[in-house]
Amino acid sequence: MRLLWLFGSLALALCLAVWSSQSPRPVGTDAPATAFSSARAMVDVREIARAPHPLGSAEHARVRARLIQRLGTDLGLSVATQAGPLSPESIRRLEAWDIDPATANFQAVNVVGVLAGTDPSLPAIMLMAHYDTVPGSPGAADDTTGVAAVLETVRAIRARGPAPRTLVVLLTDAEELGLDGARVFFGGHPLRDRIGAVINLEARGGGGRAMMFETGRDSAGIVDLFAGVVPRVPGGVTSNSLAALVYEAMPNGTDFTIPKDRGIAGLNFAFIGRADQYHDPASTPASLDQGSVQHIGTQSLESADALLRARTLPAAGPSRAYADVFGLLILQHPVAIGWVLLGLTALAFAIAGLKTCVPAVEVGRGVLDGLWLVSTGVVLTHAVRLLAGPMAARAETAETYYTLLRRLPWMQAGAALTVLAVALVVLAGRGRMDRRVLAGLVLLATATVQVFGGFNPLILGAGVVSVLLSLLPGTAPRTVWGGWLGLIALVGGLGMAMQILAPTAAYLFVWMGLLAAVAAAVTALADTGLTRSRIALPAALVTVVGGGWLMAMAHPVFLGIGMDMPGVLALIGLLILTLARPMAPQGAGQRGGQAALGMAAAVLILACVVSLVAVHRAPEPSAVVTT
Repeated sequence: MRLLWLFGSLALALCLAVWSSQSPRPVGTDAPATAFSSARAMVDVREIARAPHPLGSAEHARVRARLIQRLGTDLGLSVATQAGPLSPESIRRLEAWDIDPATANFQAVNVVGVLAGTDPSLPAIMLMAHYDTVPGSPGAADDTTGVAAVLETVRAIRARGPAPRTLVVLLTDAEELGLDGARVFFGGHPLRDRIGAVINLEARGGGGRAMMFETGRDSAGIVDLFAGVVPRVPGGVTSNSLAALVYEAMPNGTDFTIPKDRGIAGLNFAFIGRADQYHDPASTPASLDQGSVQHIGTQSLESADALLRARTLPAAGPSRAYADVFGLLILQHPVAIGWVLLGLTALAFAIAGLKTCVPAVEVGRGVLDGLWLVSTGVVLTHAVRLLAGPMAARAETAETYYTLLRRLPWMQAGAALTVLAVALVVLAGRGRMDRRVLAGLVLLATATVQVFGGFNPLILGAGVVSVLLSLLPGTAPRTVWGGWLGLIALVGGLGMAMQILAPTAAYLFVWMGLLAAVAAAVTALADTGLTRSRIALPAALVTVVGGGWLMAMAHPVFLGIGMDMPGVLALIGLLILTLARPMAPQGAGQRGGQAALGMAAAVLILACVVSLVAVHRAPEPSAVVTT
């Protein structure tokens, strides 16, 4: 019965995650004039993305002429171009693309359109996307979708009637070279000081839900505004402050980086699914997910409309912890509230601990269980990355990067199955497993990563921790309560650390720790012995809701950073296991249930290895051009 509770709740959580991760349906040309229509936007996508159009090419000039005509003649904006010099690094990239910089006149040429508002004294709102591509890719997603969505957004805004604020459309050039077009505009255009907020549209890949992944700094006000438009977005939204923090730390950027560094508020949207199409010849209008066009376009329209018609622009304020809940709403709070939630977690933990009288040493073993899961998961998922990538994985070249992008779905599936297998070992009771087998598997994976993937101190350290915890006797909990409370204590400790070091991202541990602790307190008050199988109901409920939310979040997180850090799924696995831990087998059917879980874990690991090895029989990716 406990295995039925366990796998049933995990299956429902997965269904909930899949449901909330779908792109909305495209909208046809018969949509109201005031609504965003992906079908109307696709007319521009097909025309613009007929062929690659990198800076300096004849196609590039053709696309620019079309954009001038669309903004000026068709949409009635005042249109002008702005030219500016390329950076030395951009010129070197042009040469690497076998494009003569002299052909491009050493210049980026922006297209700037202005739709005057009824009150010119108010700060203006900017819609921004880039119209250049890399050589070899038509760029239907990156960033033709953004350009087409801007055009359709402008059309719908005009249909809604005059707005108080002026709308500035900036279609930048040379983004693929080094954000030169955005630098040129914000470096000296007469309108730059009038911009009060920016909405930027981007893409990496050819589909998936569009995510609002970045805001300006001190973002409380702009997040409030975005939360207010959620009900007007069919299919909901995907957004959280963890993504904003991670992207802030990454070395790359988008055009939005330039106004953000000037202290301008804004929203940055992108979709990153179907990663194999990124900078690839396959990025054509026919292969583009039109649901993604609809999703990014609707969010662009509703956010821009709210800003254009706002009496006052969102005020700057301390950044908050926030995340969408299955796309239906944005749950947010000041970062200081995280400490209150941690206090409530400690209270619920204390109730469960006092009621069950679990010894502190047993809770400590539960903490070690969680550390074993994370360290083992990190090592094995990096081994999955190695197996999924090209055989010359030690060389982190552009070819390696694009090969991994093409194989990202395989890598994600392999990493997820691996983490699930490790979690099943914990549920089965790793203390009852053959310690030499567990240690040997991790030792082999660690050595393989170091030899074939290059020296990695993080993997080496995680491997040492996992091997030691596997070999040392007495480190695994002997009771379900000890394992559960130990995991809650570990997640709470991680939440405290994040609350100090990165408070806008602490919610991931704080919210899940509180959910698990409350479930533990309710369960302890009802049945300290966990003798009745229906007592698993609180854990099953939080596993369905919290686990579904975590699985839905895991997908964009892995798409964003999993290629370099697949071990992030081990942390997600820890949080899900913290919710599901009390559904481990015990009582009369304990030995049979543990044996079943152990066999399932072995099958998952074997299936993962076989499928990833088979990936190498697939054709290698086509030639791509790097930036």
